[in-house]
Amino acid sequence: MRPLSRLLLASLTTLALIAGACANQQKTDGSSGGTGGPQATSTIEDVPNEGAAAAPGPSFKPYEATEGFSIGMPAEPQVERKQVPLGANTVNTAAFSSRTEDGTIYSISTADYPEKLVASRPPEALLNEGKDGLVKQVQGTIKEESDVTLDGYPGKSYTVSSPVVGELKARNFLVGPRLYTLLVIYNPNHPNTTAEEFLTSLKLVNPPPAITTATPDAGTSMDAGTLEGMDAGTATDAGTTAPRRRKAK
Repeated sequence: MRPLSRLLLASLTTLALIAGACANQQKTDGSSGGTGGPQATSTIEDVPNEGAAAAPGPSFKPYEATEGFSIGMPAEPQVERKQVPLGANTVNTAAFSSRTEDGTIYSISTADYPEKLVASRPPEALLNEGKDGLVKQVQGTIKEESDVTLDGYPGKSYTVSSPVVGELKARNFLVGPRLYTLLVIYNPNHPNTTAEEFLTSLKLVNPPPAITTATPDAGTSMDAGTLEGMDAGTATDAGTTAPRRRKAK
């Protein structure tokens, strides 16, 4: 795995794990009095509904971060900032998370990468690596996904079902050298009606210009299966690959 890919995975999943641990403080791993190791369970407590009407969702208030964005939060978020080494460079990361009474977690994280590294990969590749890394970390499966944009910047929107954290709705955006990750983690037995409001509340403040990819990634230019089935003579310019004809005697 490339160094940037490893860091992408780490920055995307750190917040999810911290938030999950926070939500799991009031629960025990496995059953009480049982034997064996801990079981993979959702971090969101499953409270019986008993036919009662769904509780109203939280009201979001704008939260302005010094990192240059604002977003709607149900309460003042917990903040964690770190510097992560990447070769000779340092990547600044920040994570903001808030947990409501029903255990739903709303979080956003940022990771600022060296421009040279971001320019070495197409945005689609970086966004897919971030999405795949997060899905793998929570041992989940993607239920749906789509391409989205934020003020013209590329992004990914997807929903993940996980035996570890429950249901997860996420959006990733690549804004210049910065990767934004928005997460809403909730109990799948109690559908969340406020996730979309949170995920669409991100506002950028004086964002940098998009970074142009310096070297195209051949692996993302076309489907691998297409490449395998392609005739070698059509993969490059025909004038350089056509066999020489023998002169007629």
